[in-house]
Amino acid sequence: MGNGTPINMSWAGLMQVNLLVVVHLQQIICGSVRFSIPEEQGPGVLVGSLSEHFPPPYQLLTLKYLWMDKNTGDFYTTEEKMDREALFPEETKTEECIILHNAVVGPSGDLIQFAVIIEDINDNAPHFENSEIHLKMSEDVSVGTSFLLDDQALDRDAGYNSELSYQLEDSDGVFSLTVEDGPVIMLVVQTALDRETRDMYQMTLVATDRGTGPLSATATLIVTVTDVNDNCPSFSPDSPRSVSIPGDSPKNMLVAQVKATDPDSGSNAAIVYSLSPKVSEQAKNLLSLDSLTGSIRLTQDLQSDSSEELLLKVLASGHHCPPADTQVTVSVLPKANQELAIKIGFIVEHQNETMVLPENQPPTVLAVLELEGDSRFEGSSIAIEGEVPFTLSPQNGKYLLSTSKALDYEMKREHHIFVVVHAEVSVITHSRRAIRLLVADVNDNAPIFVQSHYKLEVEENNQPGMSLLKVLATDADSGYNGRVTYSLDKHTSSIFNIDPNTGQLSVSAILDRERQDAHTVTVFAQDSGSPPLESAATVSIQVLDQNDNAPVFITPHFIFFMPENVKPFSQVGRVRVTDPDEGANGNTELHFVSSSGPFVLDNTLGTLHTTTDLDRETHDRYELYLLASDHGHPVALTSTARVTIFVEDINDNQPKVILPSSNSSCQTVSQTAVTGTIVTKIFAIDADSGLNSEITYTVVMPDPVQNTSPFRVDSMSGNITVAQQLLQKDLGMHHLFIVVRDGGKPAPLYTTVWVNLLVNESVGPCHLDREPTWSGTADLVQTPQKTQICEAVDIRSAQLTLLVGLGMILVSTCWLVATVVLYLKQRRLHHKNRGHIEKNEIPLRLKDKYY
Repeated sequence: MGNGTPINMSWAGLMQVNLLVVVHLQQIICGSVRFSIPEEQGPGVLVGSLSEHFPPPYQLLTLKYLWMDKNTGDFYTTEEKMDREALFPEETKTEECIILHNAVVGPSGDLIQFAVIIEDINDNAPHFENSEIHLKMSEDVSVGTSFLLDDQALDRDAGYNSELSYQLEDSDGVFSLTVEDGPVIMLVVQTALDRETRDMYQMTLVATDRGTGPLSATATLIVTVTDVNDNCPSFSPDSPRSVSIPGDSPKNMLVAQVKATDPDSGSNAAIVYSLSPKVSEQAKNLLSLDSLTGSIRLTQDLQSDSSEELLLKVLASGHHCPPADTQVTVSVLPKANQELAIKIGFIVEHQNETMVLPENQPPTVLAVLELEGDSRFEGSSIAIEGEVPFTLSPQNGKYLLSTSKALDYEMKREHHIFVVVHAEVSVITHSRRAIRLLVADVNDNAPIFVQSHYKLEVEENNQPGMSLLKVLATDADSGYNGRVTYSLDKHTSSIFNIDPNTGQLSVSAILDRERQDAHTVTVFAQDSGSPPLESAATVSIQVLDQNDNAPVFITPHFIFFMPENVKPFSQVGRVRVTDPDEGANGNTELHFVSSSGPFVLDNTLGTLHTTTDLDRETHDRYELYLLASDHGHPVALTSTARVTIFVEDINDNQPKVILPSSNSSCQTVSQTAVTGTIVTKIFAIDADSGLNSEITYTVVMPDPVQNTSPFRVDSMSGNITVAQQLLQKDLGMHHLFIVVRDGGKPAPLYTTVWVNLLVNESVGPCHLDREPTWSGTADLVQTPQKTQICEAVDIRSAQLTLLVGLGMILVSTCWLVATVVLYLKQRRLHHKNRGHIEKNEIPLRLKDKYY
């Protein structure tokens, strides 16, 4: 007993827990946690969030149509769309379509259930079960009568999306449509119907829903008007009113046939013919009437020698109609007592008593006619009835039948010549004989085209084998003479073909307007006669353009050379582009693909122009890309080209000396330096290019001094080397005036620099108090080596020069005298020009050496 209580309590607790879960779940199910979303949504559409109702985390247990963010509780649509009509095909249109979803929420993992309502969208068009609706109504139906249309349209959507409205099209005001609640669709007759005027109406019934972006469906409504007996028979105007028959006519001979009509149909149009009771017994005994066909026939053989008239009143009766009547007078002619026969002797070709004569023959004798009969009637003669191209010529009691003119088969193929006998005695029957003549065709007509010149427009890029047009020629001849076949001129392009029997002209290849924009085809029509005849017609084919050619640059890469420093808006060059299409398809326009740089494009002339000054030293080349576009339809075609513009150099930059760094720089040279030793270097640069940047170095000095100078300058490298063994007389300062020039044309640019070399027994620092001065000619470019030298005062250099001069006096008195004279001359010049010393001028001592 002690162990039973805990067990009972455990089961009780478990039941309580389950009960709480069920109650809690039921509260959630029956609660207001509901969401809605339109059907057919794509993936990733936010439906709602459980975070407004439950704490995180969240786990969705049903993943078919939704997925949930476990942190935020937001749930979205998946790839599988929710189609309301597919999910709930049996639901009524007024009920909500709900999908229940299970989820685990909160830290304690509560199981919840929430509802998602699938809202309807207008995604289903109305539809009729039958594409045709047939309705029959009598033609005597009253105006305003309504007819129920059972075939209504259906719409699977709900609400306004499924509510339908109806319209009637092509009714011509004869019918209208009314829609009552239900809905009930009624077709209302608006005007009186008449089957004899129109027996069928075909209209269009349109059903349109009321959804956003309404959808519609159509069905063909066919109304057949049935007949009522509202018309009575009446005799036709062409029904015979009188007829004559010979007095010896045989039994059952058709005398006449009356005809009455009734506009009704079927049994309402049935007509019965009968004779009026007032018709005489004699007429009834002699003539009979067919009640169905209206045929009047003889009931016996006639043998009448006198004239007689019989009056017949014929009635035509219809169903529920008073009979219509007509009167036929039958005249019975007396039979002839005597008859003269006409004997025919054929001359031309004949068969079965039918003559055959080829057309276009001159007047020809056809036959010989002769009267046969009682010889007592010699006063009889033969004549031809009517105006016909034939004549009778009496000859020896006979008659020659001849043509009076050439016969034309195309005008008339068969002639009936009626020959009658005229007799002076009344008892002689005026015999009448018909002679048949067939005109035989000869090939005298060439085929004739309906049009002598056909004009046709065809777009290029056609399908091979496409039919172009059908020519037609007719031939008035018959048989083989009129059988026409078609062919093309032997010079016609092989791409054109014609059906020899039908005249259908076709093209077997693709036409290209750019190769040939027009074609002329000569078509022959030939008959099958012997010899054959033919005629010709011309077919002019104009090939219409399509935008099938992109613009083409004359070269994919244009290269232009343009001197720098040209004026703005100078022409760089012309860019030529062609498009073989015509019209708008061939009108091209040029554009820069990217930045155009300092250039502008003239689309009218296709020329490039500068917009600013060009500086080769800043930018020596430009790469541009052009896009050529036509104005074709439906799609414009394009092509591109590359344009490279090289900026040509002009000599607009002077050489710039880098070494030496200044005119006052000084370099000490040891007296022991051997010949060929490089003592220093001149280095200059030129921002130009080509010949304009090729630099040469030249020492400006008089010829005598040049020959004795211990230094030499390499004109190309600028290296200054020892030209000869340095002697005692070379000790001292040497000033080399260097002209640095480029190779520009027509006139090079130059700059100058002083190279100061101190020849000393020992190598040590070298200093100049002032820069050397050049005061010679300014024409350094043309005659640099013949330009005079002027010297400035330099105290230490003058002393050294004086010492060297004293040493030279020992060798030569003349040299001393010359040195003194030179010194005095330079001193005077120095004092004269002292007040005009320029920036680069410094005074030098007498015995300094200048080169």
